[in-house]
Amino acid sequence: MECSRFNRAQGATRSKWHRRCILTISSRALAAKPSLSGASVSENQLSQIPRHVAVVMDGNGRWAKARGLPRTAGHEAGEAALFDVVEGAIEIGVKELSAFAFSTENWKRSPEEVRFLMGFNREVIRRRLDQMMDMGVRVRWAGQSGRLWRSVSSELIRAEELTAKNKVLTLNMCVNYGGRAEIIEAALALAADIKGKRVDPNKVSEKKFAQYLDVPSDVDLFLRSSGEERISNFLLWQSAYAEMVFMDVLWPDVRRETLFKAIEIYAARNRRFGKA
Repeated sequence: MECSRFNRAQGATRSKWHRRCILTISSRALAAKPSLSGASVSENQLSQIPRHVAVVMDGNGRWAKARGLPRTAGHEAGEAALFDVVEGAIEIGVKELSAFAFSTENWKRSPEEVRFLMGFNREVIRRRLDQMMDMGVRVRWAGQSGRLWRSVSSELIRAEELTAKNKVLTLNMCVNYGGRAEIIEAALALAADIKGKRVDPNKVSEKKFAQYLDVPSDVDLFLRSSGEERISNFLLWQSAYAEMVFMDVLWPDVRRETLFKAIEIYAARNRRFGKA
């Protein structure tokens, strides 16, 4: 999986690097499609847009610490970043966005922060539901019920039900999610179906196995904010051939323009999928 670092200086200014890029999302195209912000995207550009973008929203705590604020303030600021990226994804033509909201490893954090994150995730889904309906966003929950607060899982299930017919963008809210756990659960479910003679073991393929995952579709572009360069147990199966872009910007400072620049990097890659 190839990697690129996207630094703060590039994110804040129109650098020489930026001017030299052949912009996938440039507004210079002739045949254009209107977008939410009034910008335009050409049909040619759309052909180079990743279908599925995965986002590790990292850096909330460091953003807050740098400002002398509690870690919870960083999470609160990160909400605006997520939904600006959601709007940007819709503008540019991304069809699926997976957001790593709470991992199975996050239970190791302080009890105070865990309690905050549980309530915060619940309230974000609740207060943003009307907005997502208006934008045509379909919400899907990926993750384990297990230790998750019942009020959180209930809100996620409710959002899934109410947005089920929306088709503009699928937003996978990955809450209490771990990539290894997802693969184990999928393998157990497949094994149960084989044992119950509902699946022919001789016809099991990668495509068939993916149907048992919470998030069945492959990731095209994998983004991580904060400058850290690791995938942290997120969408392991789905990211086998993803293009990795690590952005040196803390999550609360991320906006749709950051996504657009990451897509420029993605569009410049030659995705060979093992071919010469």
